[in-house]
Amino acid sequence: MIRVVVADDHTVVREGLSALIASEPDLQVVAAVDSGEAAVRAAAEQSPDVVLMDLAMPGIGGIEATAQITAAGDCAVVVLTTFAQAPDGADLVINALNGAAAEAVLAGIREQLAGLTLLELSNPLDFSQGFPPRLFTEQTDSLAERIQRALPDTRVVKSLNTLTAPLMLNPSALPAPTSVFLSGDDAVAKQQVRDLLTSFGWEQIIDLGGIETARGAEMLMPMWLQLMQTFGGPMFNWSVVRAQE
Repeated sequence: MIRVVVADDHTVVREGLSALIASEPDLQVVAAVDSGEAAVRAAAEQSPDVVLMDLAMPGIGGIEATAQITAAGDCAVVVLTTFAQAPDGADLVINALNGAAAEAVLAGIREQLAGLTLLELSNPLDFSQGFPPRLFTEQTDSLAERIQRALPDTRVVKSLNTLTAPLMLNPSALPAPTSVFLSGDDAVAKQQVRDLLTSFGWEQIIDLGGIETARGAEMLMPMWLQLMQTFGGPMFNWSVVRAQE
């Protein structure tokens, strides 16, 4: 079991990271704190394997806290995180967080994401009852819609959630063209994402419509996971073939 201390002064981010870590069977959150001083104390008291440290916190801050923790030898690994600063200078931000924590973590940097395009890749998969997973959004909502409601000033576009990561950037790794989907309410943001996908080599980009159409794309994931198990690997994708008009 890997013991983790989470240090972040944003309550929603701290709770979101803690929930994400707790969802993994081999990870345990032994402390969640909101300052550099508290992180140093937690590292000394809990002897964690890993500290997830936000750099910008009140008091001594993450940099000094990291120095003290590593000097004391109380922690083998210190990972620095800067979620709040991640969108600085960006026009487009990609969300590839675990679906169970994505809404809470992104809500914690709502102000920083205002006015930006968010390419939303995560899926609402719940493995708590084993395989195959269920969708924790059921059929009347989607994770993309939840994120859009949590970030009303951000242009959320759902895409690339229906395939494995290596194919996202290299669709030509498959022997024939395959399909990728777009869902979102803002036409400019969708064009921005379309241009990005085109630069990756995608040819068949299907615009499903508004953000509510992300429900369909997310509902493909239990089937995708079943196919991965059947094929023995993730290097495959959906292909939509239409009759010639």
